[in-house]
Amino acid sequence: MGREFELKFRASVRQMDAIRADFEGFREINMVSTYFDTPDRALAPLHWTLRQRMENETSVCTLKTPAGDGSRSEWETECADIGCAIEQLCSLGAPGELKALVSGGLEAVCGARFIRQAALINTDGCTVELALDRGILRGGARIELLGEVEVELKAGSEEAAVAFARTLAAKYGLIPERASKYKRALALTGRF
Repeated sequence: MGREFELKFRASVRQMDAIRADFEGFREINMVSTYFDTPDRALAPLHWTLRQRMENETSVCTLKTPAGDGSRSEWETECADIGCAIEQLCSLGAPGELKALVSGGLEAVCGARFIRQAALINTDGCTVELALDRGILRGGARIELLGEVEVELKAGSEEAAVAFARTLAAKYGLIPERASKYKRALALTGRF
């Protein structure tokens, strides 16, 4: 199991271009995310996110669950089929009840398509991945433009990652984003 600690910010193309100009080492990843739930929506009330994401040519299936400290627990595996990935995710330590919850099937509920430019940044006290995401969120027949900056802790202290993110936000005028891509895409469906 991994523990995900990240800070997100809404950002314009202009803001992301300015950030990209000031940092080096970005790589580009084409991402297409599909979020799943059961037909009776058993995962949403638990605040569990089940996602299959194409990262360039690689399919990665992920389960995220709330952790007690406000971060997220995260399990992921390379797998071409979300149904087949359930067993693998549970073998990695995801909650065993996932198998029972999804036994009646899964269906795609919303998604996102974006280009991520990501760089590892070593800063005082931590290493973070700085990600610039541009694309769309989709839910039902509705879409919304996506412009987001993420600072995800990879190693070191959370306090150092927060300090880096705050400095970044202040310098570039970024607005904190509390809702995940999944929650924002799900809201577009009008069903939740």
